[in-house]
Parts: sequence; structure tokens; C-alpha cells
Amino acid sequence: MGVETEYGITATAANGTHTLGAAEVARYLFEPIVDEHGSSNIFSANGSRLYLDMGAHPEIATAECDSITQLLNYERAGDRILDELAQRAEQKLVRDGVGKHVYLFKNNLDSHGNSYGCHENYLISRSMVLRAIGRALEPLMVTRQLICGAGLIEPETDEHPARFVLSQRADQVWEGVSSATTRARPMINSRDEAHADSQRYRRLHVIGGDTNLSEPTFALKVGSALLVLEMIEAERELPDFELADPIGQIREISRDLSGRTQLRLKNGGTVTALEIQQALCGHAADWLEVRDDYLDDAGHGGSTTSEMRRVVDLWRRALDALESQDFSQVNRELDWVIKKELFDHYRARLGDDWSHPKLAQIDLAMHDIRPGRGIFQVLQDKGRVERWTTDEAITAAMDTPPDTTRAHQRGKFLARARETETEFAVDWSRMKITEPARLEYTFGDPFATDSPELEELLALMNRGANDTE
Repeated sequence: MGVETEYGITATAANGTHTLGAAEVARYLFEPIVDEHGSSNIFSANGSRLYLDMGAHPEIATAECDSITQLLNYERAGDRILDELAQRAEQKLVRDGVGKHVYLFKNNLDSHGNSYGCHENYLISRSMVLRAIGRALEPLMVTRQLICGAGLIEPETDEHPARFVLSQRADQVWEGVSSATTRARPMINSRDEAHADSQRYRRLHVIGGDTNLSEPTFALKVGSALLVLEMIEAERELPDFELADPIGQIREISRDLSGRTQLRLKNGGTVTALEIQQALCGHAADWLEVRDDYLDDAGHGGSTTSEMRRVVDLWRRALDALESQDFSQVNRELDWVIKKELFDHYRARLGDDWSHPKLAQIDLAMHDIRPGRGIFQVLQDKGRVERWTTDEAITAAMDTPPDTTRAHQRGKFLARARETETEFAVDWSRMKITEPARLEYTFGDPFATDSPELEELLALMNRGANDTE
């Protein structure tokens, strides 16, 4: 598994006025990276990819991970890595007299309507037919905003007043499965880039989901998708919930906080969004009774059934809360519920008006990743939202690659290459050096933590370093 997170970026002067465009702020942000590595597109010490994406969006793609908690640790480590760069950029802005504060926002929309995403990647068997998987996953993808939407204040229009909606991404999705990414953004991108042995694997690239602040919500988003994928791969029978109009319906669901939107099915029936989620959660619970932990001899092998039970427990409680409309049992765990309760607290002081500009400011400040400044970060520091992992685990993930996946090999390669000042090239499945001799290998097994090929590369770098001493 892996997650790609794009961040919004801006800078202001001491008085709060904007001083630079996003591209200029991004240049300050990535200046130390470019100075050290000669590029704004690198792999960092923990095996993740750090780069500047289209539209001046800083982006981090996590190293390959094999469990939900491990993936969460590396995703949150990305926040800290970028915040450290932002603090260095602030010092440079002050010295240059062009600004004081750099803001990185972990959300999906800016005030101009531009959208940026959080993409999930799941390794699946090459034998699985992508479009068939897409059809089977679509009911989950369309309705999961009920449990893992990030929440958003939708501005007033001629058709409706300002209002709270579940998802920041629902209105940005235009297709179910497609090779497009920006022109006609789908829920599942079908571009065939396995980043592994393409005879055995392919990558399921999900690009329609919200970016999550809450650790339990992130775990629920990834865990529920993993469970449904496991059931599809195991050929477990699932209900026929193929939707007649998934793109229109994903928007309807986002605006119905009860989950009772009636959805037309291709088979002629109807079902509510909540009923789809309840059925899938029930099948997932049954699956856990027979699920294998898939552990190897060393005890490694991904998300354990115990971890998956945590996912299903939260999933059930979220759906019970939706059915009863009593969210007290999940108001410290679900992103959109946490946000809406905070908004309701302020709306009581602001005339019950969703269009009040103060609420828009709070909405944006929720997604500021700076500890002690971003509202969600403050709530977490005060113990007012639940955790799934620990600060210590996240800190460790900033500099150390996962030790249970191919990223472990990449991390060792990067450390040795930079230590010996060897010219190198690296991507998800390839490592190459050009001195003291040209040597390149492809690493197609995403589960291999060591290999003779890596040892040969390391030895050659050591020899080159010794020859120059």
C-alpha cells in the first residue's frame, strides 16, 4: 500500500496579507532540497518520494507499506518532513523581507476552487481484472464519504444557501474507472503502472478520496478498502450494488448527512447509501472469522486480523451513529463529525449562519499541518481527538524506511549512495549507480527486504569510496 498526499501552500506577511504566489512559495520550500540534491523530485531517507507536483503542490508519496498502522506512520511523517521545510522557508522569507509565515494545508480545495488530492495505491494480483474490480469497489467508493469524508462548508449559490457537506472530493469526480487524472477525474485511475513485477502485480490507483486529518478515519478509509479488496480476491460473494448513476449519486450522498439517500441500482432496485455500507461492513466482519493473517516465518505480513477488527469496530460504530443520528460515540474519531461539531459550536455564536466568513477561516485553519497552530493539531495535542498510532512511531518513520517491504532496500541504497557521494538514480523499482562502474538492477518484488543485487550495489559503492581515499 501507499498514499500520495498533495498539500495546498501559501505565505503571508506579519499582517496576514499574501505576499507571494504559490509557485514562489514552493520555490522557497524546496530550495534546501534543490541545493542538496539538484532536483525538486527526490526519494527521502525513509524511502518515500518528495516532489513538487503540477500547480505548485508539494507532494509526498509514502514508501511501500504492508499494514495500516505502518502506512499511517509514514503518511504522518510526510506532514512533519514538509513542516520542517516550511519552517526553514519562513526563516528565508524573513531574511529576504518578502513574508513571515508559510502555510501548508492538508485538504482538497482552495478558495479559488482548485482541487488537489490524496491518492491511495493498493497492490493487487495481475490476474484480477481492473474494470471488474472497479465495478465491485464502486459501491464502497461512492458511499464511504459517510464514514471518512473530510467535511466542507459548501458556499451559497443561486440554488441553495451555504451548507455543510460530507466530502471535499465528491464534486471533483467525473468518472468511475478511467485513465484520466485531471481532465475527467475518476474514482479509480486505470493507468497501468505496476511499479513492481508487472507479470505478477498491478497497482490499483484510487484518486477519488478525501484527505484525512483524523488517524482513526485514515485507518478506516484504508482498512475498509483493503477488506473489500481481500473479499473480492478471495471470491467471496458480495451483494449486487452496481449503481445506475454513481457520479450523480456520489454528489447526492455528500449532501445528505443521514445516509438515507435512495440510490438506483442497475438491476432495477433501490438501496440507501447507509444500507450499502452496513452490508459491506457485515460481510467484512464475517470475513474476519476466516481471514488468514498472511504472516511469514518472521511474523511479518501486513495488517493482522486484530488490526482489521479495530477497523470493523469503528466502521460499525460509525454506521450505528448515522442510523441513530447520535454521533457521541464517534465524535472524537471521524473527520467530518469532529469538524461539524466544532462548526456548530461557533455557529451558535454567529447567528446559525453557514456563510459567516469566520467559519470559512476555521475550516481552513483545521487543515493547517503546523503543530500548535493548526486547529486539528491543537485538538489532538489536547487529547480531544482519538489517536491510532503514536508520536514516537511517526518520528521514527521520518528517517527510517519500513523494514518489511522493498523500501528497506531503497533506504539502504540511498544512505550508502549519499554517504559515499556516488552518482546514482533511483525510482520505485530501479536502482542504478554510474561509478566506479555502471550497474543497474530492477527490484520487482515489493515484499523483498534484501537481495544479492542490492548487496552488489552496496559493495561497488564501498569500493568506489575506498578507491578515492
